[in-house]
Amino acid sequence: MIWFQETSVDELNSRPKNHMGAFLGIQFTEIGADSLTATMPVNERTHQPAGILHGGASVVLAETLGSVASYLIIDPQKFMAVGLEVNANHLRPVKSGLVTGICTPIHIGAKTHVWDIKLYNDRGKLNCVSRLTVAIIPNL
Repeated sequence: MIWFQETSVDELNSRPKNHMGAFLGIQFTEIGADSLTATMPVNERTHQPAGILHGGASVVLAETLGSVASYLIIDPQKFMAVGLEVNANHLRPVKSGLVTGICTPIHIGAKTHVWDIKLYNDRGKLNCVSRLTVAIIPNL
């Protein structure tokens, strides 16, 4: 288990709703021993004009997963986790349904965390791979 803080999916989903992830409908679904999973609907809020999942929405899901994962493995009384770099490769279009993101660690250091986030469509097909680097800084 990599988590510093014990939490539940319900607690993660009951966070304040005034942020990008809530606007897009991101819902956490599973906290594993070393993974965090969430879903996001593919609909009018997450589409690009061509009617498929917007790459930026995929990146929001990836960054949300990695940022929350970093938050869960630090002492929030001493540190905060802030995004440093994110990239994504969009492999196939998704028109509707849910995408599921699964976030696992590549590196958990004292000053940086690097996360691998894979997004899958409803049929379990990989549609996006992303990597997020998070800086761990002292609380301001």
